[in-house]
Amino acid sequence: MEIDRPAPGERLHDGPPSTPRQSASVIVVRDGSEGLEVLLVLRNPKQRFMGGVWVFPGGAVDADDDDGDGGHRAAALRELREEAAIEGVEAGALVPYSRWITPELIAIRFDTRFFVVRLPPGAQPAADGVECIDARWTTPAAALRAHAAGDLPLVFPTFRHLQELAVHETVDELLASARERPVQPVLPRVVRDEQGTRVLLPGESGYGAG
Repeated sequence: MEIDRPAPGERLHDGPPSTPRQSASVIVVRDGSEGLEVLLVLRNPKQRFMGGVWVFPGGAVDADDDDGDGGHRAAALRELREEAAIEGVEAGALVPYSRWITPELIAIRFDTRFFVVRLPPGAQPAADGVECIDARWTTPAAALRAHAAGDLPLVFPTFRHLQELAVHETVDELLASARERPVQPVLPRVVRDEQGTRVLLPGESGYGAG
């Protein structure tokens, strides 16, 4: 499925790169009638960062969280509770999936660990109504089609993860793959040239230019 990737979606700046803040995001999945489904939440348009776009639940690691992996897991569980009303997830059930660092040209930056987890039995996700104002289940492919049609605003990391998730048909298949997947930091690059402003990944043509 070839779909134009979204623009950076956040304010750019030309000064020295800011230090990324540690954060965590959770890809909650379940088996649906049409295959693997993921949970997306809609950020409140009034939010200073990523307002009005659909994302996976997540947020910053707090100062009183543990250091290292423990802190990211604690943040992930807290954000699941606060943004999506999901309880009952054990820290050890979170499977590391990826690590993305916000491009240097974006003013507000995060160093985010993404985890994947199966929806706990009996959990009924719901948006908190403050940071997030809606929640929906969707197959990754349906989310990408809705984005292409202009009906589902996405930022680049969510878009890219949905592309990767679309190859999996079941939760078991995804979790098995994630457990074998090496997690390497990904630092996209925002490029501004005659083609406009776009996001490139390491290894893509133009990533190392200028």
